[in-house]
Amino acid sequence: MLAWPAPAVPELPGTGYGLVLHDSATGAPVAVGGGERSSLYVCGITPYDATHMGHAATYVAFDLVQRVWRDAGSTVRYAQNVTDVDDPLLERAAATGVDWRELAASEVALFREDMAALGVIPPDAYVAVTDVVPAVAAAVARLLEAGTAYALDDGDVYFDVKSDPEFGSVSHLSDAEAVALSAERGGDPERPGKRNPLDPLLWRAERPGEPAWDSPVGRGRPGWHIECTVIALDALGAGFDLQGGGSDLVFPHHEMSAAHSHALGSPFARAYSHAGMVGYDGAKMSKSRGNLVLVSRLRAEGRDPAAVRLALLAHHYRSDWEWTPAGLEQAEQRLRTWRDALAMNEGPAPEPVLEQVRRAMADDLDSPRALGAVDAWAEAALRGEGDVPGAAGLVARTVDALLGVRL
Repeated sequence: MLAWPAPAVPELPGTGYGLVLHDSATGAPVAVGGGERSSLYVCGITPYDATHMGHAATYVAFDLVQRVWRDAGSTVRYAQNVTDVDDPLLERAAATGVDWRELAASEVALFREDMAALGVIPPDAYVAVTDVVPAVAAAVARLLEAGTAYALDDGDVYFDVKSDPEFGSVSHLSDAEAVALSAERGGDPERPGKRNPLDPLLWRAERPGEPAWDSPVGRGRPGWHIECTVIALDALGAGFDLQGGGSDLVFPHHEMSAAHSHALGSPFARAYSHAGMVGYDGAKMSKSRGNLVLVSRLRAEGRDPAAVRLALLAHHYRSDWEWTPAGLEQAEQRLRTWRDALAMNEGPAPEPVLEQVRRAMADDLDSPRALGAVDAWAEAALRGEGDVPGAAGLVARTVDALLGVRL
């Protein structure tokens, strides 16, 4: 399926630094990607509602990964899925009386608009689950044949987590913690007949009134985790550089996706990185709670998408934080200050700003430190310090290329 138009990313003089990220699986900083080619998979949306700031924070964070890699001379291969058939989507469609396919298409279109407005570089492979059902079914059939999956009497197929010796290596949870999170995040640990409460659904046998596809494992539709495994391996190959997403995907989603890959005979991601949760009104922003600040609504109000992006970048990508109107106002003021400084003919030398921003972003995407470097240059320029002709041009290109803020 089509993604969204790619923003023009300016070329910068010299070469950037190799990216070091906090690896969620090891809890340690690791060098990620780089070299001639780098590969990234970020889990996409379930399109039953509009893009909120939690989504935006995640996709902007991994957009920064792409920008650092590109600045260091690496060619990036980026893949993202769209879970365009799943329980929440079907439930919303039924509740609103809209065909589930129409609901998915309209929300994907809005997501594309939001990502384009925020200057996010699109994935090279943007893959709808409904387009890879045969491939997912074939993978489930392989797991059944290998004995790492099993079918219940009603035709539902589950993965045996105990078949993967590496299971738990992504999240490092105790069994009690894992069971609790599984129940909270789409699992069914109390389902009778399962070998282990944590075993995840691979294939859901057809239910009345639900979409279903013919397959070697019976008529039905894919489970959640296996779809990302299949899409990632097909688009990026085994042992790709980085699996990204929100921190609420560490378990069960990324743990299970990796386990499925291992059972299929392939290493999964070399590293895992996760963006923090964005709150609003005292709770994590989520569709189920309804405490949403929507990118599309801010755009409709006339808010500058560059300011929205700056409001996100003011927080380190791994931190949990609260969206506030005051934070957006501060971002708007920062944007005005930068634009005023860049409108001047002369200013302080720009090369130190490029160096500081490069180093900050290569150091676990430290966007607040990068913003501080640009702030200092802008304030000095507005005080009349520095007489370097054309300094504003390099600063503007730095901000555009590495932070994704078009000035």
